[in-house]
Amino acid sequence: MLVNLRRGPLHTLNTNLSTHLGTESAALTRSEFYCLFRNASLYTREKEMAPDLNTTLSRRTFVFGMKVWVFTGILVGVFIVIVLVLLSICVTSRRKSRRVSGMLPLSRIPTASKEIKEIGVDHVSAIKHDGFDKFGDTESEKVLLYSNKAYNCSISGSVDHTEVDASKEASGLHRPSDPLSPDPAPLSGLPEFSQLGWGHWFTLRDLEVATMHFANDNIIGEGGYGVVYRGLINGTPVAVKKLLSLGQAEREFRVEVEAFGHVRHKNLVRLLGYCIEGTHRILVYEYVDNGNLEQWLHGALRQHGYLTWEARIKILLGTAKALAYLHEAIEPKIVHRDIKASNILIDDEFNAKLSDFGLAKLLGAGKSHITTRVMGTFGYVAPEYAKSGLLNEKSDVYSFGVVLLEAITGREPVDYGRPTHEVNLVDWLKLMVGSKQSEEVVDPNIERRPSVSELKRVLLTALRCVDPDADKRPKMSQVARMLESEEYPIPRQDRKPRKDHAIATKKEAEKQERGPRRHR
Repeated sequence: MLVNLRRGPLHTLNTNLSTHLGTESAALTRSEFYCLFRNASLYTREKEMAPDLNTTLSRRTFVFGMKVWVFTGILVGVFIVIVLVLLSICVTSRRKSRRVSGMLPLSRIPTASKEIKEIGVDHVSAIKHDGFDKFGDTESEKVLLYSNKAYNCSISGSVDHTEVDASKEASGLHRPSDPLSPDPAPLSGLPEFSQLGWGHWFTLRDLEVATMHFANDNIIGEGGYGVVYRGLINGTPVAVKKLLSLGQAEREFRVEVEAFGHVRHKNLVRLLGYCIEGTHRILVYEYVDNGNLEQWLHGALRQHGYLTWEARIKILLGTAKALAYLHEAIEPKIVHRDIKASNILIDDEFNAKLSDFGLAKLLGAGKSHITTRVMGTFGYVAPEYAKSGLLNEKSDVYSFGVVLLEAITGREPVDYGRPTHEVNLVDWLKLMVGSKQSEEVVDPNIERRPSVSELKRVLLTALRCVDPDADKRPKMSQVARMLESEEYPIPRQDRKPRKDHAIATKKEAEKQERGPRRHR
């Protein structure tokens, strides 16, 4: 083999290279010859195959007669485009999933309750609930629209202007806990929604996101049944009422949901939904951002101005219509049990919005109910309710009468800072009316005072509401008509005693006349 190799091409190549390079160059080793020979062979093969590859790529395909290399390029381009489209879809879906994670899943919508139905009311007790007869849209120019950029209110039909001290304004003394601030808490990331209707079952996580985990900065109210937070759900401000998870509170929660979930009236705060998760019992209401009657009469909002007489009557008239609706227009009737100035919210148009229905109870028609505990607020509670716990719509009438007197006089129901005979508002006002000093009871902060006849009508309405005898108190539908009418109407049921009294007086006179005749 060595002989053949030496005599073969490698030997000849080695001899030729040695001769060509000279005697000084050493002969190439056997391995170097192998490498050189292999490279030469590969080069020869590639040179022979090159024409075959070009020929293959230049062939025509069955797809529109395109060449192979053109068709291959198109396939590669299509593949790249598909990959890019899939990547873009993945990125878009991830962004949507992030937004949806912040969006509130309205997971369950319970069926409408059939326990509460609207019933017809006779023409005597029925009133219009769809608007104010005296205070309509035509008097919208009388309403003050609050601006968060200006703390000095201009003169309007609803508020009498008062100047605010600049130092107080700069220090912000009147701004904490001011529900007027339209600036919601820094809650973002929730897409907008069109309209929330009744029956939305929110999860606890939804409401934690809306209230920044129930932050103290978002607290707008606090009471015996829980805390109210300001929240933002899908761009809409709401009031989130977190009830205390105690036995009675849970029962009150269920009563409130069943009673007010399907009740609709323009002067009632709308219940949007609720949350039942573990021990948590939470209600979600519409947010009314113009304070309440108590704040406008006695609280920090007095710094923005004083309510005019017309605005006060408008607010009380709306409240009366809301109560008449609860008492007379739905079945079973609903008794509020905690009517007070702080539970009468006010919107931007100075319309009343009756709130805080955690104390509400459903009553069967024509029946009273003995509750397990006395509820309500001191100074507003009817005397018979505070003593015996007897509950019916007449207790709401009494509380409304106290609020009406409070709006007229600008005084609190009970004020221990006043003289002894003026501590109780109802007792003091009865003394003033009895001594014919009615005009002196009007709030001195009201610039344009009412006429004597109008003041008399409102005072008599309030006194009828706070009558110690519950049976003599009028219905709320009658109260609403009394506040609207120009002349004080005497209910028919109140005329009967006067007629009986007149008959008795006539009979007594006849007896006295007969006596002397018989004596003769």
